[in-house]
Amino acid sequence: MVRILRLKLLSKDDVEAIHEASLRILEEIGVQIPNKEIVSVLRNVGCEVDHKTWTTKIPSSMVIEMVKKASKNFTIYSRSGESLAFGEGSFKVLSSGGMMNVVEPLTYERRPATLKDVEKAVKLGDALENIDIVGALFVPQDVFTQLADIYMYATLIKYTSKPFFAWIYSIQSARYILRMWTAVTGEECGKRPLSMGFFEPISPLRFSNHSLPILKLFAEHRIPVCFGPMVMASATGPATLAGTLALENAEILAGVVIAETLGPGTPVLYGGIPHILDQRTGNISFGSPEQGLMAIAMVQIGRYYGFPVHVNVGLTDSKNVDFQSGAEKAATMVLGALAGAELSGHQGIIGADIGGSLEQLLVDDELTGYVKRLLKGFRVEEDTIALDVIRKVGIGGNFLSQRHTIKHIRSEFWFPKVFDRLSWESWKAKGSPTKLKEIREIINRILSKHEPEPLDSSIEKEIDNIIKEAKE
Repeated sequence: MVRILRLKLLSKDDVEAIHEASLRILEEIGVQIPNKEIVSVLRNVGCEVDHKTWTTKIPSSMVIEMVKKASKNFTIYSRSGESLAFGEGSFKVLSSGGMMNVVEPLTYERRPATLKDVEKAVKLGDALENIDIVGALFVPQDVFTQLADIYMYATLIKYTSKPFFAWIYSIQSARYILRMWTAVTGEECGKRPLSMGFFEPISPLRFSNHSLPILKLFAEHRIPVCFGPMVMASATGPATLAGTLALENAEILAGVVIAETLGPGTPVLYGGIPHILDQRTGNISFGSPEQGLMAIAMVQIGRYYGFPVHVNVGLTDSKNVDFQSGAEKAATMVLGALAGAELSGHQGIIGADIGGSLEQLLVDDELTGYVKRLLKGFRVEEDTIALDVIRKVGIGGNFLSQRHTIKHIRSEFWFPKVFDRLSWESWKAKGSPTKLKEIREIINRILSKHEPEPLDSSIEKEIDNIIKEAKE
């Protein structure tokens, strides 16, 4: 039997102290919810509402009640019907929901993303073995801004047969996007959801007026939702990590209360994705060691409530695919995964939301394969201890030709597709290729050969008609 030791940073008392602080924040300070309909519902169930400022104070008892109501196990689906379950504990990876710019690591250039870039990113994500949820990676800048999210979802539907994700920018877009889901599944959109809603409160303690109607729509359909505030320690949150976690947790719990009040039983993914502000540069940091520490803690806090947890790990502050990005991404992804996070995102990003990169996405897929191998551990039993084989080979022999080796080598070892294990002589014989150039060649090869599972022509036509209607 394989046992994986879960990393823990906080004691039970630590977690409960943060929990109690979060309850006091919501009860004594409150959260701003600028939506008349939603605050009226919250007032009717016992919240104290200031209609001038939209400040809503939530009793601790209500928070606890709504956490209990939330579904902690849910499934999202691919258009072909394959399922991806949350709540069962496995580590999954999401490629980014969309960056405004494309970073070209080979030329050190950055340019606005196009719809063609989205198509390439979705095809690549569909082909990569370890990307479990395919993100749009780019937000197309060559279409009407108000339609960008609709085009992103249409591209995801057409070019991947995995579950997918992209940002949604308006309630108008959300309605068209859910119509696309229904066109694909033939069912009411909450029955077999193809994605989930992602909502970022604006720290400290505010919800945006454009996201609340989308949240209401998703909760009414019982579509899974994730609350992922990006509290920045020392800027939009306290300079102390414990204080940042308390604020982050309060904002997530406020989201849970809203969702469960509007739609009891709405599935929730706990999105603990705080960051720090680098005071020297004034920039948010994606690759700090504190990012890894907070990821472990957020997993513990989310699991305290019974939620599956999403953390921002496997990210970097580097502007290229280099030693810094490798070190930062590997360190934080390993920490989050070993802590028990169920989702890591958003892969394919270069720098702190500087842009997306196909090269980075390919490397992130390789890194994810490495981490998933760590999580598998290894079995200790009579066959794997291999005493009979060791006795048979004896002193001075080798195990290369043994049947036992052939039987176990593929299940026991992880074999990289991108990382280099060549000898010096073999590497020189290949022309000493730079890794980035080799990665670009692999991407070109994948995109030229990989054909996503085709979408039924009648569904594709219906998707195009929905886009046309949205444009009009």
